[in-house]
Amino acid sequence: MFTGIIENIGVVSGLKKELDNLHITIKSPITKELKVDQSVAHNGVCLTVVKIVEDLYTVTAIKETLDKTNLGTIEINDKVNLERAMMLGDRLDGHIVQGHVDQTAICTNVEEANGSWVFTFSYDSSLNNITIEKGSITINGTSLTVVNSKKDSFNVAIIPYTYEYTNFHTFIKGTVVNLEFDVLGKYVAKLLELNKES
Repeated sequence: MFTGIIENIGVVSGLKKELDNLHITIKSPITKELKVDQSVAHNGVCLTVVKIVEDLYTVTAIKETLDKTNLGTIEINDKVNLERAMMLGDRLDGHIVQGHVDQTAICTNVEEANGSWVFTFSYDSSLNNITIEKGSITINGTSLTVVNSKKDSFNVAIIPYTYEYTNFHTFIKGTVVNLEFDVLGKYVAKLLELNKES
């Protein structure tokens, strides 16, 4: 389980395809604190550390992950948001994040707003995921608050700290991001769907 509070930005230093899997090597300031078998969220995707060499570590993404997240289009030197799993007893500074990406979205607008930034994202609402006004959303692993919630789009406002210390500063129109919708909202949506069927 994660909180959506990004610890560091890692940089992709190696990509190795093996059958349908992709081995992703990351250079990170937290590498020396990691151990093999540890879970780390990469742009919100929970992956297991399989190898560590000095300041580099490697994780493996399977086809399902590559197909449903932006890790399928990752390139050398891309910046990746990193968060280690929370420890029992930690403060939950963001919200409950599982590290299971529901779908991707596209950044459709970036607007500077006198010291902060407003990002607009659109997503395929036919997958039955929803946002609510002032509800929680996870974008590339970052816990944020939804504003201007619509059926297939929403905005988030980003403060300078978040802009600098996550990969939000790399986003432009057309950037593909990972979304994990609020887990409580997903249960409500599923229950409503089941009620319609019965």
